[in-house]
Amino acid sequence: MSRLATSLRKNDNVLVITGKDRGRKGRVLKVLPGKNGTIRLIVEGVNMIKRHTKPNPGKNVKGGIVEREASLHVSNVQLVCPECGARTRVGHKMLGDGRKVRVCRKCEGVVDK
Repeated sequence: MSRLATSLRKNDNVLVITGKDRGRKGRVLKVLPGKNGTIRLIVEGVNMIKRHTKPNPGKNVKGGIVEREASLHVSNVQLVCPECGARTRVGHKMLGDGRKVRVCRKCEGVVDK
């Protein structure tokens, strides 16, 4: 598994740094492991696409054009530090009680709760 796999997790706030949605912030809804060790993310309100859906009364789904989020490659986003609010790379540190936590590279603040 690549190093990027442990850098971003569900419910992290991220900033899109490249692509058509550059500059937009959102919360990670899902982390999708892909082929060849690549990782993709679904970010709330970012990379919206339109899907044409058929009605399905059995599943209570209305038909029509539905707008939803598509996945982004993990390299196109950066974590937003909850302490300093800046976009940052992610480091790792061992705490005194033996826990390994993610830390902000700029302010050395702990990202994990």
